[in-house]
Amino acid sequence: WKPRLGRETDARAIPPEVDWLRTAVHTAKGCYRGQETIARVLNLGRPPRRLTYLQLDGSRGDLPAPGTPIEVGGRQVGVITSSARHADEGPIALALLARTVPIGTVFNIDGVAAAQEEIVPVHGKSSVSPQTRPGADLSREAGQRGGSTGFGGLGSALGAR
Repeated sequence: WKPRLGRETDARAIPPEVDWLRTAVHTAKGCYRGQETIARVLNLGRPPRRLTYLQLDGSRGDLPAPGTPIEVGGRQVGVITSSARHADEGPIALALLARTVPIGTVFNIDGVAAAQEEIVPVHGKSSVSPQTRPGADLSREAGQRGGSTGFGGLGSALGAR
């Protein structure tokens, strides 16, 4: 379940897709590159893709190669990033899938059945995500011009125009 840089990631990968919010991203740090993307997914969830663990049917001797497309209904929804033989579980793989693919979907990858086990949840919220969206308790009217005195000293001066 440990994603490797360059194998389970590509040029457009973001940490929430591969479950790096728990271990590799310091969310209390100051400014850093990509902070807006991380904050949006941390607070709202829904990264575009998600890493998943695949348990492959062991009836065939070969494993799907990295880069093998995963299709549902003739549409590509993901790609195999790595595959191996586990001592206890048999053939396994990691894959990057579209967020919208349900967990119960069983894939047919070049004639091999593959069932999913969730690494990154379908909703995309990490275990370090807040329970409620920051600012959800603020009323919409409080920030509108003329509706109140504003959010502070400067806001009250601007609202007085």
